[in-house]
Amino acid sequence: MGIRLRISPQTLAVLDSLLQHPAQWRHGYSLSQQTELPSGTLYPILMRLEKLGWLETKWEEPGNLGRPPRHLYRLTGQGRAWAVEELRSTNAREMWKPVHNGV
Repeated sequence: MGIRLRISPQTLAVLDSLLQHPAQWRHGYSLSQQTELPSGTLYPILMRLEKLGWLETKWEEPGNLGRPPRHLYRLTGQGRAWAVEELRSTNAREMWKPVHNGV
């Protein structure tokens, strides 16, 4: 897939979580809960993936009064293909155990 990065276990956890429902927009908070990553680890990963063009972001539509809008995240088409390849490659090297069996 072109660019190869050294992928940390934390990044693999984020990719695995995003691939569980790849078309669904996700809040950072739900990703943090699922991956058990603190915000200081999670958000730099999300920003790096967005900068590479593998993650798209948008602001949540205002809905509940009194709560500010939140950022939403999901993998791009290219990001999905890259994430699947990275997780398969890592699984083949037995360096990562995915949360789910979809990859």
